[in-house]
Amino acid sequence: MKQENVSPFFATLKAANPLPMTELEFTTVFELLAAVLLSAQATDVGVNKATRKLFPIAGTPKAMLELGVERLEGHIKTIGLYRMKAKHLIETCRILVEQHGGVVPRTRADLESLPGVGRKTANVVLNVAFGEETLAVDTHIFRVGNRTGLAPGADPYEVEMRLMKRVPRQYLADAHHWLVLHGRYVCVARTPRCWECAVIRYCDYRPKTPPPGARGIAATVGDRT
Repeated sequence: MKQENVSPFFATLKAANPLPMTELEFTTVFELLAAVLLSAQATDVGVNKATRKLFPIAGTPKAMLELGVERLEGHIKTIGLYRMKAKHLIETCRILVEQHGGVVPRTRADLESLPGVGRKTANVVLNVAFGEETLAVDTHIFRVGNRTGLAPGADPYEVEMRLMKRVPRQYLADAHHWLVLHGRYVCVARTPRCWECAVIRYCDYRPKTPPPGARGIAATVGDRT
C-alpha cells in the first residue's frame, strides 16, 4: 500500500465506525484482562457467553481466586483450551492479589509477567483500559496487514512494528479495533468480501472478483480511481 493511501484508508474506516469498541464484554479492567486471556484461539461470542455467568460471581481477582481451578473450568469449558486457561487465570489472580493489591498493573512488563498474558493481550489491555497507543496483532490484523500491503510482516511482531510506523497518529488509538473488525467481517480469511469493502481502492490485494449477483461496491470492484 502506497504511503499516500494510508491516511485515507483509516479515514474511511473511521467514517464508517467513528467510535470502535472491542466486542468482548467487560465492566472493569480485571474483567477485560480475564476476557482477553480467555479469548486466545476462541471467538469473542464464545467468551462473552461464558463470562456473562462467570463475572457476576467472580468479577475480581480475589473472587476468581476463591472460585478455584475446578469451578472455573466448569464455567469456561465451552471455550477452547479451557483447562490451560483456567490454570493461567487462577495463577494470574494469585499474583494480582499477592503482588499488586488486586489491581491490574498498567505497565507492559508487569502485564507480560502474568501467566497466559503475552504481548498481544498486554497491548489490548494497555489500549482499551488505559488508552495507550498500542496495536495488538491478532490473526485478523496479521492477515489485513499482509493482504492489503498496509504492514507486511513474517510474524505478528513485525506487523505490529510496521503498523506503529505507518498508522497516522490521529488514528493510532483506534486502529486496533478498525483493523480487527475489518478482518473479522470484510477481509475474511478464505474469500475476502471485496465487493463490500469500503477501502478497496487503497488495497493492494488481487484479485477482487465479486460473486454473482453482488451489488454496491461490486459494480466498481476493480476501480481504484
